[in-house]
Amino acid sequence: MKKVLFVVTSHDQLGNTGEKTGFWTEELAAPYYALLDQGVAIDIATPKGGQPPIDPKSADPASATEDTKRFDADTVLLEKLKNTKKLADVNQADYDAVFYPGGHGPLWDLVEDKNSIALIQSFYTHKKPVAFVCHAPAVLKNVKVNGEFLVKGKKVTGFTNTEEEAVGLTKIVPFLLEDALQANGGIYSKTENWHPYAIEDGLLITGQNPASSKLVAEKLLAQLNSK
Repeated sequence: MKKVLFVVTSHDQLGNTGEKTGFWTEELAAPYYALLDQGVAIDIATPKGGQPPIDPKSADPASATEDTKRFDADTVLLEKLKNTKKLADVNQADYDAVFYPGGHGPLWDLVEDKNSIALIQSFYTHKKPVAFVCHAPAVLKNVKVNGEFLVKGKKVTGFTNTEEEAVGLTKIVPFLLEDALQANGGIYSKTENWHPYAIEDGLLITGQNPASSKLVAEKLLAQLNSK
């Protein structure tokens, strides 16, 4: 049985706005079920361990999908989320791939998290897929392999500057994801706001926004099945 590690944010403050953030439900739920339904085992880890914060906006009925409805009723997954592993305690050798869902939370904690950075490096150098969706490609900002940024010269995507503008958080986020990927030498591309778009460059899989979650999971599954 293939086994995938999901790495989720522990950060719940949206800058200094006083508002809450966290992970975006659909970006965890859609890939989780896409993989689970194909017989993939999944563990979840966070920097702090325990319950990760859910972005309240992603729990809004207006954002609901079939996957988020399934998530809301899934007592097994909800229990697993309450008891996530600590990032410092996980070992890439136990898994076949790693996946990062987005939400704004990762911009504040996982981007700078040394355990996360080391984990991505380890998966990548051991020829295992690394997948990210929406804001999660931001966690690649400080990841280097052989002294070069992992994204350098690679095709990547992620939450766009215009999507950040549309949600009114351009001035709140610590940096703009699109700009950061390009600054590190990534060959960044995108489609229209909120449309599904995912890109694969070798072991690196990235998706643009919440609508791209399933696409990322499909690409990840294809890589797992080819090994």
